[in-house]
Amino acid sequence: MLAVGGCKSQTAGPSSTRIGVVDPQRILSETNAGKKARDTLASFTKNRQALIELEEKELRRMEEDFVKQGTVLSPTAKREREEQFRRRMAEYQQKVGELNREVQDKQKDVLDGFRDKIEALASKVAKRMALQVIIDRGRGGPTIYFEDTVDVSSQVIEEFNKEYP
Repeated sequence: MLAVGGCKSQTAGPSSTRIGVVDPQRILSETNAGKKARDTLASFTKNRQALIELEEKELRRMEEDFVKQGTVLSPTAKREREEQFRRRMAEYQQKVGELNREVQDKQKDVLDGFRDKIEALASKVAKRMALQVIIDRGRGGPTIYFEDTVDVSSQVIEEFNKEYP
């Protein structure tokens, strides 16, 4: 802010800067497109979770069978079964990692696409309201304080629902 203030006194710019603030989380929660994005992510995640649960059931069944048959198996057969179980467990862990990466990639793709839409529509709102800057008040962002009167999230939500019914 000091840099802006310093530049302001040295340049022949507008006497007041018009700033808006948007809350991307609120836009995600309150727009039709945001709800669709969240539903898409939830469905994708649920699908991947179901695959993981199937693998877990298979591993549990394998382990139970091994425990039941452990007393009647020869030492060689026992070692083979243990090795087979270890391989399946390693495959399971690798698959869980892959599915988690898929979910993270999908989240990134969906949320990046949504963020692009927010930026485009916030720009439209800024031009209509003659704002010079719109600041993201999202978590971890630079915005610490702002007056409610500069929050343009409602206008962006309206624009969102018009553009993406």
